[in-house]
Amino acid sequence: QAQLVESGGGLVQAGGSLRLSCAASGRTFSSYYVGWFRQAPGKEREFVATITRGGGTTTYADSVKGRFTITRDNAKNTVYLQMNSLKSEDTAVYYCAASRQFTIIKNEYEYWGQGTQVTVSS
Repeated sequence: QAQLVESGGGLVQAGGSLRLSCAASGRTFSSYYVGWFRQAPGKEREFVATITRGGGTTTYADSVKGRFTITRDNAKNTVYLQMNSLKSEDTAVYYCAASRQFTIIKNEYEYWGQGTQVTVSS
């Protein structure tokens, strides 16, 4: 019963920051693990970050460790991805997704948002 909507994407200069939001509808949001994935043109969708139901544990792809931070506010039914020190390689469509388990495997996520474009210029 999760419906996800991403927002916050846009055009940013290399070295800059963006904060993405993933807003969920429904009253069972806190029952789900939430992950962020991204997909660049011609590339497979890849894992970025995920967070446990209560927000106590996070996991990141090596490519974003130290630069990105995932958080959640269950009272607002929202998960965030704070992106700092952005690089041109971060350019992609970013998706949030919900799973019943803690996983980095995209096929194990049940619900997906429509995505938001992030473009990093040099």
